[in-house]
Amino acid sequence: MAKRLNQIGVENTEENRRLYRQILFSADSRVKKCIGGVIFFHETMYQKADDGTPFVQMIKDKGIVVGIKVDKGVVPLAGTDGETTTQGLDGLWERCAQYKKDGADFAKWRCVLKISEHTPSALAIMENANVLARYASICQQVRVCLLPSPHRVGSDHCEAQHYACAVMMIPGDHPQWLDITPVLGNTSRGWHGYHPQDQNGIVPIVEPEILPDGDHDLKRCQYVTEKVSGGVAAGGLHAAYPPQVLAAVYKALSDHHVYLEGTLLKPNMVTPGHSCPTKYSPEEIAMATVTALRRTVPPAVPETGRAIPCVPSCSITLLSTGVTFLSGGQSEEEASINLNAINTCPLVRPWALTFSYGRALQASALSAWRGQRDNAEAATEEFVKRAEVNGLAALGKYEGSGDDSGAAGQSLYVANHAY
Repeated sequence: MAKRLNQIGVENTEENRRLYRQILFSADSRVKKCIGGVIFFHETMYQKADDGTPFVQMIKDKGIVVGIKVDKGVVPLAGTDGETTTQGLDGLWERCAQYKKDGADFAKWRCVLKISEHTPSALAIMENANVLARYASICQQVRVCLLPSPHRVGSDHCEAQHYACAVMMIPGDHPQWLDITPVLGNTSRGWHGYHPQDQNGIVPIVEPEILPDGDHDLKRCQYVTEKVSGGVAAGGLHAAYPPQVLAAVYKALSDHHVYLEGTLLKPNMVTPGHSCPTKYSPEEIAMATVTALRRTVPPAVPETGRAIPCVPSCSITLLSTGVTFLSGGQSEEEASINLNAINTCPLVRPWALTFSYGRALQASALSAWRGQRDNAEAATEEFVKRAEVNGLAALGKYEGSGDDSGAAGQSLYVANHAY
């Protein structure tokens, strides 16, 4: 946030951050058609509008779902060439429970990887994949009922001293029960299960971002992003072919028994490095991106319009579900055009392919506002405009503005982007 405010000459104070967020959250009902959820920071969760209305309530009153960023930023990963992992797992269960109580229904956790001659390393990929999986598992705390053996689903009889198997309920119109004893191991001793009030029921957004820093070409980015036959399938670290990002992430999610139908993926698009001399068309970027997803992302990841189950017993519907791309330093217009190309790509796409943009939704709004209250209405209109544009792009119906001269056409690339 500090970088965005500094670019328009506005001091980075809590009040100025509140005023800017109020501008975005004041958008009228038009945004409901194209934005299904808003990711808050901790500070934002407890801020209010000028009239005293909590920001959380402002968003929910529009029929939009509130989410929360729960990681605590990247830290150096020892033994690597400047690579990182993400901290924040300690105390995450308690934080998620509190955020759920305070109005959040989904969460986001960001891990970062870099492309260079020697990175990302197998160590960095596997470490970040496992961190993402542990986070997702915590968000999806489920109620485990232990039944006597032989068990009878729906039986009222459940004596603690005779626990022999575990079952998990998958919510829906017709609840399903799965025997997860092999998953949990021997549950006959020492397993007490979770009480209903202990469950967080938060949908996790999994964000493994490959930074655009570097001069790598499109092929190299696709190679790093998608699965390579080798270490992932065997579950090990193959020296010649290290496990690649999305494959490693979904292997880790599987290992941690994460319910994929109750998750969202927030990846980067497959794009060349910022310093790459070769320029690629939106159609080439779309083909590389969709190909990488088809080779790695299970079709269990939700599609458009599905209710995303919040384990164990509630559900929410997001307009933006499935794969929600980050903008990765692209200009507003570039991010919209590439998203549109992805949604008109001739390959089969079993998931919704939509957006979860920060910078690429706000650059024009920031430029219009510039810290002046008199500009608030104009800034809100710019935000709504970009939201509508990306809503069309997510449907493959955006034709482009053809104007790259304004704020929408300016690159939003920030080297080694961290927040």
